[in-house]
Amino acid sequence: MLDSVRLTLLVGPAVPIPAPREVVDALTDVSVTESTDGPSGFQLKFSLEPRSPLQTIFVVATGTVPLLRVILLATVNGFPHVLVNGVATRTEVSSTAGRSTLTVTGEDLTRVMDYIDFSGVPYPGMPPEARVVAILAKYVPFGLIPVVIPTLLPDVDIPVEKIPRHQGTDLAYVRALAEDAGYVFYIEPTPAPGASVAYWGPEVRVGPPAPAITLDMGAHGNVASLSFSFDGEGATMPILWIQEKNSKAPIPIPVPDVSILNPPLGLVPPFPKRFVPVEGVAKESPVRAALLGLSQAARSRDAASASGSLEVSRYGSLLRPRRLVGERGAGDAFNGLWYVKQVSHEIKRGSYSQSFSLVRNGLMSTVPRVFP
Repeated sequence: MLDSVRLTLLVGPAVPIPAPREVVDALTDVSVTESTDGPSGFQLKFSLEPRSPLQTIFVVATGTVPLLRVILLATVNGFPHVLVNGVATRTEVSSTAGRSTLTVTGEDLTRVMDYIDFSGVPYPGMPPEARVVAILAKYVPFGLIPVVIPTLLPDVDIPVEKIPRHQGTDLAYVRALAEDAGYVFYIEPTPAPGASVAYWGPEVRVGPPAPAITLDMGAHGNVASLSFSFDGEGATMPILWIQEKNSKAPIPIPVPDVSILNPPLGLVPPFPKRFVPVEGVAKESPVRAALLGLSQAARSRDAASASGSLEVSRYGSLLRPRRLVGERGAGDAFNGLWYVKQVSHEIKRGSYSQSFSLVRNGLMSTVPRVFP
């Protein structure tokens, strides 16, 4: 591996422990994909020898233990980054020209939440955030730390009138509750191996940005490729239709995205060309209708996007999803802060590269400059 990058692999059926040196030495390729739109996935490739302990650690263990935990820690220039904290879901052995390769594929801990269907479990008198806390409590033994943000407009059903019930697996139900509230749900590893944050709340696009990615600035450039696009046709404005009590006249109310945790990253946002009515609110309470309207408005209108790749040795750090990153050297329209939507890690001996996708909701920078 690179001199500035050190990998640590932990494996175990319940509590992951450092893998034997023979296993780490056999590791040849690592692929990790982190995305804001779904679970993180990983793939580890090992050179398989006839008497390698890999046969027992991965192939046999995956078929005999309920869950095989896998943690991969990358230390870059002295700073630890947990790339993988999940479970192995599949193992595959292939042979070519007398050389055998073991491939281990897996996902983050959201996979554990998607095994059992708990449909029908009642939650009397519990708002959505209380239901989420009750569900996530089952997974504390896996190192999950629940971070649940209450909804802006509490809406609690009276038990004698209605009792909400669980629908589907824990993962499906928690995500449905997040979508109804205009929130997001994801599990993200912390710098401490074995611990992960289970976040249920509004999407946050504030915080200190990562070191700027730089394009076409000579010795200061640190990206291998970078491209930009802008699509202003997809911008919409949700409309809530309510009825005036006396005349029964319908009254349209536009619902803007007013989240202070998701401020504009572009100075010139796209103008909404379509007004979309919020469906299914006619028989709902005013609080419930407002929640559904805010939920639809909170779905980000990211008209500007960028994609590219970089070498970690040149960049000097790691890009991670759900963070801000500065960009410079692309011109006034695209310079400034961006939100990291997806990152793919490709690690081989002597090489560590990342491909990434960035988004934001407008053109022109909202900050005077970004820092390397």
